[in-house]
Amino acid sequence: MRQIAFREALREAMSEEMRRDERVFLMGEEVAEYNGAYKVSQGMLAEFGPKRIIDTPISELGFTGVAVGAAQNGLLPIVEYMTWNFAVLALDQILNTASKMLAMSGGQIGCPIVLRGPNGSAGQLGAQHSTAFEALYANIPGIKVVSVSNGYDAKGLLKQAIRYEQDPVIFMESEVSYGDKSEVPEEEYYIELGKADVKKAGKDVTIVSFNKMMKVALAAAVELEKEGISAEVIDLRTIRPLDWRTILESVKKTNRLVIVEEQWPFASVSSEITYRIQKEGFDYLDAPIRRITAADAPMHYAPTLVEAYLPSVAGVVKLVKEVMYLKK
Repeated sequence: MRQIAFREALREAMSEEMRRDERVFLMGEEVAEYNGAYKVSQGMLAEFGPKRIIDTPISELGFTGVAVGAAQNGLLPIVEYMTWNFAVLALDQILNTASKMLAMSGGQIGCPIVLRGPNGSAGQLGAQHSTAFEALYANIPGIKVVSVSNGYDAKGLLKQAIRYEQDPVIFMESEVSYGDKSEVPEEEYYIELGKADVKKAGKDVTIVSFNKMMKVALAAAVELEKEGISAEVIDLRTIRPLDWRTILESVKKTNRLVIVEEQWPFASVSSEITYRIQKEGFDYLDAPIRRITAADAPMHYAPTLVEAYLPSVAGVVKLVKEVMYLKK
């Protein structure tokens, strides 16, 4: 094991798969000459050359279409978006072509493509650069959605997505996490999509989250521990397919569930989890399922509004105490 940054884990995953299979290539804005907007692809142009590390124009719809066509013709493209906020311009290719082609062709033409980049807010970037998109893409049949919180999971899941997945994979990272360090093995490993991970065991309440909101969930668990409350914290890792069974097994033990996410509240990931758990595990619940989400509004620039918009440690602690029927 060694400590490496989130961006390095992503770079290792792509580079290892590119060395293994010459069909794999990376394209996107500034991935080559500039070494990546967030330096995820640093040094890859020097190793793999301009035919496999490809700078694109500022045209998400155009270069996503090129990558989708390449995938349908036997190549294994990785597309980097500078942010998933910009990728809405490519939604026609993702929704109407990549996700549907296998079904429309009667199983004859697949689209093994990985579309990756930072998702959600990154501080004071304004409303048009701060949306979390997991729920939107998870609502599309035919694609898989990964949303990672740390370098270990990011590397294993990205390698799995590039090497083994035949469906299009939406791979969501966080701009504010690229410098975070975590333990990553030197030996090769893969992590199967669709498997949540229990990051902290506990017995009193289950807290579920994903992506950078895992930091909030884990920090809340630390605060709760100080008050004698043992929280089990689960990282979804993959949004579609959703591993609700791992959540259910935890709820059977703790009898309480709090969900933390950066989505807007309506038709969110927490909405789907809540439905699944109350349907399959109603008899195990000692309190209503509660959730904390982003505010039901665009996220504005002012730092006070950024703070008010996002889930907080204090907010999670408050919800946990409510489901445990403790005095506030």
